[in-house]
Amino acid sequence: MGLLAYLKTQFVVHLLIGFVFVVSGLLINFVQLCTLVLWPINKQLYRRLNCRLAYSLWSQLVMLLEWWSGTECTLFTDQATVDRFGKEHVVIILNHNFEIDFLCGWTMSERFGMLGSSKVLAKRELLYVPLIGWTWYFLEIVFCKRKWEEDRDTVIQGLKRLSDYPEYMWFLLYCEGTRFTEKKHRVSMEVAVSKGLPVLKYHLLPRTKGFTTAVQCLRGTAVYDVTLNFRGNKNPSLLGILYGKKYEADMCVRRFPLEEIPLDEKEAAQWLHKLYQEKDALQEMYNQKGVFPGEQFKPPRRPWTLLNFLSWATVLLSPLFSCVLGVFASGSPLLILTFLGFVGAASFGVRRLIGVTEIEKGSSYGNQEFKKKE
Repeated sequence: MGLLAYLKTQFVVHLLIGFVFVVSGLLINFVQLCTLVLWPINKQLYRRLNCRLAYSLWSQLVMLLEWWSGTECTLFTDQATVDRFGKEHVVIILNHNFEIDFLCGWTMSERFGMLGSSKVLAKRELLYVPLIGWTWYFLEIVFCKRKWEEDRDTVIQGLKRLSDYPEYMWFLLYCEGTRFTEKKHRVSMEVAVSKGLPVLKYHLLPRTKGFTTAVQCLRGTAVYDVTLNFRGNKNPSLLGILYGKKYEADMCVRRFPLEEIPLDEKEAAQWLHKLYQEKDALQEMYNQKGVFPGEQFKPPRRPWTLLNFLSWATVLLSPLFSCVLGVFASGSPLLILTFLGFVGAASFGVRRLIGVTEIEKGSSYGNQEFKKKE
């Protein structure tokens, strides 16, 4: 085992990476708070600044995937679609089967200059998660309770506010509403049978109202359907990425001009159900052949994620090391115990942040919600 491979497995190194992410995130959130004074004066300047601030935080996670673990991301699509990346507003539909599916999406966003302006329709609980939810709040992310009767007006207003966004934007939708589990899939397919809808093998029944609303409110965009799988039937985790495990992600991307999607809500819902049947067929093909259809593209990694992290690490770790040396040089049991307590608390906090991505610790949404009328 080489030195770098050894370091990737060490808890102290993980703690230092977590320290840089958390402290830099809190500093970024504070600066974002200060930028609120710009909103009534120059809303578009506020937005542009927050895109860059968000990039400085999210790119640290992308750095872990790209540079720390060395995970490869391959696109299966066509040249015409690749040529449009980063040059239009789009709604992205991604399957929600893996703990790091969002991170693979962010990686592709970063490689085409879209990471800072990426948006998502997120569950409201995430608003209260430090760093993640706070950064999203300043980015005007649309939060919902996942009860359409209560969410309808909030979602419509939030999407309409983004209609004059000054930068190209990728708006990510998990139409299944929650991560795939066997239990949720079983319940979901019971609902599909009761409604006369085709049974899906690899996906949950898509929830159509968020999609039809997003398409109507963000008119003038395209829709990218993205189906993600990992080679070797791997099921990666953020913790695995932190330990330096390398994965190979394959993403099948299909572009649909918005004029191909019906304006009528019922017809648009039918279009989405048909799309998920096609996604199921793509998953079946991948399981049998190990590849998706289409040309293969490997967009090159950009150095900015690594340079951003190294800059933060240089600024934050130098005073930390000086402080640690001072604590142990003092010989004070109280100071040493206080420091060790801080380390324990920091470790717990970082582990809780990682836990947000874990499937087994996800919400129970979908176990029974599919049985309720959308």
